[in-house]
Amino acid sequence: MKFDNKEPGKRPLYVYYIIVAVIIVLLNFLVLPLMQSRNIKTTDYSTFLEGVRRGLVTEVTVDSDYVYYVVRSEGREAYCRTVRMDDPELVDRLDEAGVSMEGTAPQRQSIFLSLILSYVIPIAIFVLLGRWLSKKMMGSMGGGPGGMMSFGKSNAKVYVKSSTGIKFADVAGEDEAKELLTEIVDYLHNPQKYAEIGASMPKGALLVGPPGTGKTLLAKAVAGEAEVPFFSISGSEFVEMFVGMGAAKVRDLFKQANEKAPCIVFIDEIDTIGKKRDGSGFAGNDEREQTLNQLLTEMDGFDGSKGVVILAATNRPDSLDPALLRPGRFDRRIPVELPDLLGREEILRVHAKKIKIADSVRFDEIAKAAAGASGAELANIVNEAALRAVRDGRKFATQADFEESIEVVIAGYQKKNRVLSNKEKLIVSYHEIGHALVAAKQTNSAPVHKITIIPRTSGALGYTMQVDEQEHFLMSKEELENKIATFTGGRAAEELIFHSITTGASNDIEQATKLARAMISRYGMSDEFDMVAMENVSNQYLGGDAALACSFETQTRLDDKVVQLVRRQHEKAQHILEENIGKLHELAKYLYEHETITGEEFMKILDAPAAVLPENVPAEA
Repeated sequence: MKFDNKEPGKRPLYVYYIIVAVIIVLLNFLVLPLMQSRNIKTTDYSTFLEGVRRGLVTEVTVDSDYVYYVVRSEGREAYCRTVRMDDPELVDRLDEAGVSMEGTAPQRQSIFLSLILSYVIPIAIFVLLGRWLSKKMMGSMGGGPGGMMSFGKSNAKVYVKSSTGIKFADVAGEDEAKELLTEIVDYLHNPQKYAEIGASMPKGALLVGPPGTGKTLLAKAVAGEAEVPFFSISGSEFVEMFVGMGAAKVRDLFKQANEKAPCIVFIDEIDTIGKKRDGSGFAGNDEREQTLNQLLTEMDGFDGSKGVVILAATNRPDSLDPALLRPGRFDRRIPVELPDLLGREEILRVHAKKIKIADSVRFDEIAKAAAGASGAELANIVNEAALRAVRDGRKFATQADFEESIEVVIAGYQKKNRVLSNKEKLIVSYHEIGHALVAAKQTNSAPVHKITIIPRTSGALGYTMQVDEQEHFLMSKEELENKIATFTGGRAAEELIFHSITTGASNDIEQATKLARAMISRYGMSDEFDMVAMENVSNQYLGGDAALACSFETQTRLDDKVVQLVRRQHEKAQHILEENIGKLHELAKYLYEHETITGEEFMKILDAPAAVLPENVPAEA
């Protein structure tokens, strides 16, 4: 299907006017006379006299041609007329019958007034009604933004420089990204400085990173710093039902941008229209492919010296078409990664300015506990802390509120209506202490921060939180093996104490298997396979989708290696718990009674001399 900028299937407006005029003429010549004939009935003179004699006529009006009279019968009135006759006794008959003669005869309308009432006013009503319906239809089906038939009109939201209000100071934890974007701001302020040396600014910059790291916020901050108009549109808004509509929207967007230059155009989720072309479209006429081709053409064609900068954001840079990433289009790729420890602390401080907090709040401790959190999650943590303070009737948020909000984001709210039986509570206590004890007795494990057996809305009946003292960007083979051993510690405690196993270790099994497989297939931590990659990972910013890249025979051997690795660490966890079974009983008893143990309490009990316990600890409370 070909597409041009003409509105398809639209008849000239005069055709509709002609149709309306024909309908009005037919109404005047056919319907109106019938209506008038029904309103005033014409009778003969004898019928009129009979009505007077019988007392049915109540009112009479006489003019030069007709006698108009009103007949009342059975509670109804009828308006009639008859041709006037030469009847000198008419007045006496009417007096005897008591008929009123004070009425006035109907006045004939002038030709001009009749023309206005019969033709001009109906036509005007039809025209106004037609225009109103046309606007309503175009507004709902496509005349306005987001309409189904909005041919070639861009839905971009325009933020003028006075309304953005977002500066780089409002974006924390992304210093490298802000430094790269500052150059774009400087170019929009001082283009002559770059023109003098012959340098040209990149036409486009691509912001890549996980969800919630602030890519859209950074784009708005660039517009706020540069004080230029900011066009914002999502990639999905280019996708239309008809082929060619998305391409027309791209043309309209760049036309608006050139008119308002210097300005910034921001396309969010550009992977919606920028995916690699694989020839799967119908004869190369696929809507998404045409939209991408038009975007490539527009980025090549517009004059970068005018100060139009294209920013785009995506979570899937590996799925973008190579033509979109070549120099001359999106020249600069700006990573917006998850914040580090200092970045998390800065983000927490920025969001904490919006709420009232206690002076004793330590953002460094909160940032440590929130390792791996994105900027959006940190904002949610601050908001949850404020909500918890309101629920508890306080005027400000405390350190405990922030710590609880971290647990809410990680594991969900406390599920107060889920009450465990005494046996289940005891099993969960030993399970969680098994994790914590195995972690504490290994040299390269993160310290235990908190242990709880309070059920959460995420489905967890309890969990053990570990917090590293420092930020880690690399993990050794020994550290990964220790993590697997820690994952198996809960099941090992159940086997050791209760000589049975439960379904509570399902998530531990999943995490341990995933980590063991990655060690062998991706990290090359196997003597048999050495430094050979057995799987490929895509969508790294969306959790990572792993796909095996080996034969079935190799996959079978790989599975055996994964089982052996997990089994060795499981046996190591069992050995650690057997050596520290006294502390296992003591800590599990304390957790069973208090339901929550802090890291300090855990280490205090662990380092204290072993308590004297009975030889046989019952498996049920």
